[in-house]
Amino acid sequence: MQKGARALWLACGILSLVCGIIGIVLPLLPTVPFMILAAYAFARSSPRLHNWLINHPRFGPLIYNWQRYGAISRRTKIIAVSVMVAMSCLSWWLDIPLWALLIQTAVLFTVAVFIITRPEHGAVP
Repeated sequence: MQKGARALWLACGILSLVCGIIGIVLPLLPTVPFMILAAYAFARSSPRLHNWLINHPRFGPLIYNWQRYGAISRRTKIIAVSVMVAMSCLSWWLDIPLWALLIQTAVLFTVAVFIITRPEHGAVP
């Protein structure tokens, strides 16, 4: 692979990793998709960072489940959808503008449907 392409993949991996880490504390920013993207980018740019990420005790199993089976464990689904519902309720309670609440609800509903419809078979909890 050319040096420039490798540097772009590395930058993409680092940016995805940072977004995933931010997503741990910001409920509307998804963590796992960014970690999967980071693993993909690191596989093309940095074997050391790729190995670190796929062997990470928290993120490794999630990435493995997705790469191997396209699966999301039931526990992960429950946590993800619960946080989405909680954030929608919090937004409603905080009385955010109706247009923002509707957009948020539509996005979270779409993401929840995607998550729920992923297979669980083979997923490591």
